[in-house]
Amino acid sequence: MTVHGWLAGTYWAKGLPRAVFDRSVDGSLCFVLRDDAGSVRGFARVVTDRATFAYLADVYVDEAVRGQGGATAIMNAVSAHPDLQGLRRWLLATRDAHGLYERYGFTPLTHPERLMQRHDPDVYRGARDKP
Repeated sequence: MTVHGWLAGTYWAKGLPRAVFDRSVDGSLCFVLRDDAGSVRGFARVVTDRATFAYLADVYVDEAVRGQGGATAIMNAVSAHPDLQGLRRWLLATRDAHGLYERYGFTPLTHPERLMQRHDPDVYRGARDKP
């Protein structure tokens, strides 16, 4: 299974077209978790200006190896990356991994009323694979 295949099946990126995935990777700092044989077992990407802000996205660990520390390994790599030090703000969205991210300093929004979103949950429905 490829990273694109994993993400295209998730609740947050259901139906993600390959071309959109490729563009997202090109515009992000990406992290890949590999097993001892070199097989890809996890992925994360950070959208960042590498100066003040980062958005952690698409953290995924292969179901076959979940519960074995893969998410922690990915988050350790993200946290240690030299281009991601000293940032003023990090954001992420998660439905069910709050405990993991709390270990890395993430907390609920202090002022959620100050943040806004523009969200189209059906953007990939019927989308074509075009650049």
